[in-house]
Amino acid sequence: MSYMASQKRNKTQTKHIENLALAFELAKINLGSTKENPSVGCVVEKDGSIISSGYTSINGRPHAEYNALNKNINFKNSNIYITLEPCSHYGKTPPCTNIIKNKKIKRVFYPINDIDERSNNKSQKVLSKKNISISKFFLKKKALKFYESYLRHKKDKLPIIDVKLALSKDYFTINRKNKWITNEQSRRLTHFLRSQYNALLATSKSINKDNSLLNCRINGLENKSPNLIIIDRDLKIKKSLDIFKKKLHRKIYLYTTNNNKKKINWLKKNNIKVLIMERMNTRDDYIKIFKSFTKLNFSRIFIETGLTFINFLINNKLLNNIYIFKTDTNLNKNGFNNSSNKLIKKIKLKNKLKVYLNNDNVYLERLN
Repeated sequence: MSYMASQKRNKTQTKHIENLALAFELAKINLGSTKENPSVGCVVEKDGSIISSGYTSINGRPHAEYNALNKNINFKNSNIYITLEPCSHYGKTPPCTNIIKNKKIKRVFYPINDIDERSNNKSQKVLSKKNISISKFFLKKKALKFYESYLRHKKDKLPIIDVKLALSKDYFTINRKNKWITNEQSRRLTHFLRSQYNALLATSKSINKDNSLLNCRINGLENKSPNLIIIDRDLKIKKSLDIFKKKLHRKIYLYTTNNNKKKINWLKKNNIKVLIMERMNTRDDYIKIFKSFTKLNFSRIFIETGLTFINFLINNKLLNNIYIFKTDTNLNKNGFNNSSNKLIKKIKLKNKLKVYLNNDNVYLERLN
């Protein structure tokens, strides 16, 4: 291959990668809000220009490909870039391969096959019958990371479990003189992170203490507040909490071992789904709880709670990732922990996210 030909090929390949990367940015928009379906992004290019785009709708339908192609545009001989193999089976809606064929797309790009056995590695056969070219495995590593929760949900029947923790410079999680440890920018980022998960999990102890709503309070994202899961082994949740007073458009689930019928009836009247467990003590008990989340179509769980429960999860290797928001201020005598901070101190803070938080920093570290 000549130098010029090699340069042209590299330039073309770079363009394909850029278009697929743009599709991933679109896929982020409804991440955590598509129920059992993966959040997919889609970009359509023709003659060197982007002519359409789409992403999976809230609650999972219509799919990204339909949203991008269901327009009065001439798509003939265009290229379509999709963040996941397009579906090729009939479910609640026709397969996306149908609209791709009908619109006379010339070439389809996607990074990985869908793990769903109804579609897994089948779209290529379907599309090639219409002489539609398939190019796979661009940005494969990016796709595997992005769809980690979806793949785990399908394969292991378990959700991704991520946790958020705020720390002072001297590793305290509670400020005796102030409700907050981190600044307003960090708290707003936390609200944004909530919007990317199916459900937020907290213990009754932490909710009782803070009277927190645990919703998403960012203009434009209010309707993406995640469903709420409360871990309340002894049924100590207070009836006076704001989460019961304010009508939020989400579902609330409470897991307990206590069979206090009077309290349970009150919770049910307030639209709380109560799930009574035999035990809530060991790793196996919580694996059982986490597996029950998949039946609720929850593949992404965001945990905000105190250090005691976080230590339990870390000790039992039940967490996948941890967001650590760290200030540059020592609390000294004003700092307090309700549990040991030894496990947190062992986490090496290497992956600092590139986001401006004034004097705070946020790290995203892999645990399991």
